[in-house]
Amino acid sequence: MKISNILRQAIRPSRSRVMLKKLYKRINDTRGERSATENYKWLRENRRSFSAFAESIDQALWRESETVARRITEAADARLREVEYDLGGGGVYPLLYFITRLMRPTVVVETGVAAGYSSAAFLEALEANAHGELYSSDFPYFRIPDPERYIGIVVDDSVKHRWHLYVEGDENNLRAIVDEVPAIDLFHYDSDKSYSGREQAWDQVRARLASNAVVLFDDIQDNSFFMDFVGREGREDWYVFEFNDKYIGLVGTLKRE
Repeated sequence: MKISNILRQAIRPSRSRVMLKKLYKRINDTRGERSATENYKWLRENRRSFSAFAESIDQALWRESETVARRITEAADARLREVEYDLGGGGVYPLLYFITRLMRPTVVVETGVAAGYSSAAFLEALEANAHGELYSSDFPYFRIPDPERYIGIVVDDSVKHRWHLYVEGDENNLRAIVDEVPAIDLFHYDSDKSYSGREQAWDQVRARLASNAVVLFDDIQDNSFFMDFVGREGREDWYVFEFNDKYIGLVGTLKRE
């Protein structure tokens, strides 16, 4: 990490405001209603296999999802070998592809792009559906030079015509996206993992969610936001999935459209 890379982003007023807010949240984050121990216990007690879950809904579609995910992985590995920086890996993008194919959403909104594994999965599924658009919120990884060029680097050019990318931080991006779309059918949160960051994003998008929207939160082991959230909202249609010692929360009913 070079200080010059950080300073290059910090001298841009819009970027410096986002960077300062991120720092403030790390130092003064909201405490959840449950302790880390309580949260982990709840997650372990409620976790289930996302592959078994998907197969129980549509086995053939899950097989397709696994095949496409392998193709995304192979293409991404080849592309990232040419990059000298660690841009992070992918998450549960086979499940994201599956949900998108199953639901046939018109509008998908995600936060956190990085290299673009999840974005690629969403876009490949939307292209297979021949329907829908992806709106992505990100913020350049300011510790590396020219970070904008690496956002979504693994996304294939053939599916980018369905992609709307915003790179000024979630608070700014989600405000713009909510103003742009009529309703959000599928929302995937995978950016600022702080409790307050999740709260802020939820407050921004909730009024724009479709009545049958599906919502996913990644890395819910980091704090008790998801556990508190389903309790406060009185939701019963929620699931917890485990992936590589991390947890993903889903709210909503999955059915083929």
